[in-house]
Amino acid sequence: MRILITGGAGFLGSHLCERLLNEGNEVICLDNFYTGRKKNIAGLLGNPYFELVRHDVIDPFKFEVDQIYNLACPASPPHYQHNPIKTTKTSVMGAIHCLGLAKRVGARVFQASTSEVYGDPEIHPQPESYKGSVNPIGIRACYDEGKRCAETLFFDYHRQNHVDIRIARIFNTYGPRMLPDDGRVVSNFIMQALRGEDLTIYGDGTQTRSFCYVDDLIEGFIRLMNSPELTGPVNLGNPGEFTMLELAEKILAKIGGTSGLTFRPLPGDDPLQRRPDITLARTALGWEPKIELEEGLDRAIDYFTRLIAA
Repeated sequence: MRILITGGAGFLGSHLCERLLNEGNEVICLDNFYTGRKKNIAGLLGNPYFELVRHDVIDPFKFEVDQIYNLACPASPPHYQHNPIKTTKTSVMGAIHCLGLAKRVGARVFQASTSEVYGDPEIHPQPESYKGSVNPIGIRACYDEGKRCAETLFFDYHRQNHVDIRIARIFNTYGPRMLPDDGRVVSNFIMQALRGEDLTIYGDGTQTRSFCYVDDLIEGFIRLMNSPELTGPVNLGNPGEFTMLELAEKILAKIGGTSGLTFRPLPGDDPLQRRPDITLARTALGWEPKIELEEGLDRAIDYFTRLIAA
């Protein structure tokens, strides 16, 4: 197939490009390099079935493709809060342009949504049926509400125009090609420990997250995209749940050194709990994560160690 990936030079997008090329597809990678990096896809540039296009999804685009993966949007709080208006535009206009293209060419279109649509959840773990508890005027709303609006657009195009859609709600994901200054907790802790700095804990460290290794997530993407009828939304994440203190202790034990912990106030609207109910993914897609946190952290630490040494 001929497949378009918006945000294809980013952390998740570059892994997806690589996987789809290895499966024999032709891949068009579209990215404005706001948080994506050319080095993420540098090894693919010599492949005759790979095409790189520098473009911002806020502006219209036209391609003849069979499938579209819409991954374009900064996903870490420091990056999406840096320019919140652009973040909202990226989610909303990007969805509109992907859906318009899918309608025109009859392509199936995939939306990379997020667990942030659940906000600070009142139900734990979070099933897809939970409608969420989101602050629409908070500092995270540009991302949370942008993704919620994108889901709305996807289902309205599906109901009104019969566009073939797939929606994945992604829970915290980590692994190689994360930016060292990404701002998300796994990369933050690893980089701080490798530099001998104290690990920054926000709040008292008892808030929880669930961490999915990137290879597992990409497998979930492809299974959902190629599912015959399941539109989603489908939670994709690792149901293993850890506090920030537990994660910090694991990373410090693996890296060693003299790093300690520094505590700072909890940012506004930061969710206190996050854990996916993946019953739907298990039953409908036969998918569940295979890589446990211990193994995934070893791989991530190795990547960042080599990145610092380069």
